[in-house]
Amino acid sequence: MIVIVANDTPPAIRGMLKRWFIEPRPNVFVGTLNRRTHEKTIEYIKRNAGQIGLLIISSYPNCQGYKIETTGPTDRKGVEVTGLWMIAEKWDETPSQPPTDEPDFSPDWPT
Repeated sequence: MIVIVANDTPPAIRGMLKRWFIEPRPNVFVGTLNRRTHEKTIEYIKRNAGQIGLLIISSYPNCQGYKIETTGPTDRKGVEVTGLWMIAEKWDETPSQPPTDEPDFSPDWPT
């Protein structure tokens, strides 16, 4: 099984996806394809769709039974952590200050 979540799909790409997938919600496509058709479809979308963002969840022989791929600008991306696939949301990658265990004894009153 394959699930494709797309951002702003052009009409030509959307029509092509409707050949093999059902569209339960706008820009969400669900279907079952063999590996060759899956690869050709994703290759066609990447080549002709420009900068649409895709989140692709497809069957894969691992412990979870699926893998996650992304292409283009998306708010989420697939991340593999110790062999498990998860969806990570967009986050700020600036380093944060580590918390200190020392109490703050600075006075709160004006001097």
